Amino acid sequence: MSALLLLFACLVLGMVVGRWAAPPAGTVPGINWWVINVALPALVLDLIPRVTLDTHLWLPVVSMFIVFGGAWLLFGLVGLRLGWSRGRIGALILVCGLGNTSFMGYPMLQALRGQAGLSLAVVADQLGTFPLLASAGVMVASIYAGRSASAGVIARRIFTFPAFLALMAGIIAGAFGGWPTPLHEVLAPIGATLTPLALFSVGMQFRFRLEGGQGGALAWGLGWKLLLAPLLCWLLARMAGVGGLVLTVSVLQAAMAPMISAAILADEYELDPPLANAVLGAGIVLSLLTVPLANVFLPAG
Repeated sequence: MSALLLLFACLVLGMVVGRWAAPPAGTVPGINWWVINVALPALVLDLIPRVTLDTHLWLPVVSMFIVFGGAWLLFGLVGLRLGWSRGRIGALILVCGLGNTSFMGYPMLQALRGQAGLSLAVVADQLGTFPLLASAGVMVASIYAGRSASAGVIARRIFTFPAFLALMAGIIAGAFGGWPTPLHEVLAPIGATLTPLALFSVGMQFRFRLEGGQGGALAWGLGWKLLLAPLLCWLLARMAGVGGLVLTVSVLQAAMAPMISAAILADEYELDPPLANAVLGAGIVLSLLTVPLANVFLPAG
């Protein structure tokens, strides 16, 4: 309970500061730079060598692909039927196909399932969500904005991302028995800064303004992201005979709020930015209720 209170406190504090405290210009980019380039790689380096190899580890990764692929299929079909613009369809595919599996996923899984849950959350994020954002996410944005996506740019995004490099180093270190204790004692506290700073940053960026005609699209988007997608991942796990903590983390990561970076990508490509930001804001608030609620009904370990 105290861990969840910490998440809530950091999020609310960020909202208060962002709205009323007039922080210095560049505060959010500075925090995000630290989280992405220092805290996240340190956390990945620390956790990945200690992940116990399991034949079921495919599920957290495949679940992220199901969430994205299902969003593309669903909103592509529904959008055509309801006469949505290409920008609206593209925005919903991005923000409801890509979950906030790091900034919110890591702290929430750590709070709900401890260090073992956090380790599996890293697998889902680094081998599932991030490669999707850097490849299929850019591809979708380009297609629905009428632009071209360079394969070289996509590859460069993936192979130069600090956390991805940390993931590769962590896998190698794990194969040789992990890091020495002194190095672990350095990496762990640096990685621990991710939780409060990430949620504080999310709070500072929180906006929710629903414009006319967006209600139906928002309901479709969050219905998929917070309910149908995790339910589909749960059904896949049950059919494949996967249970325990792997099932739980896979479903909870599938149920995470929409990704902030996906909304930023929608903004960059002019894919209905008002809708993307409305879905993002509403999804963050609702997921603080829906994810812990889903956790109650999932296996303990």
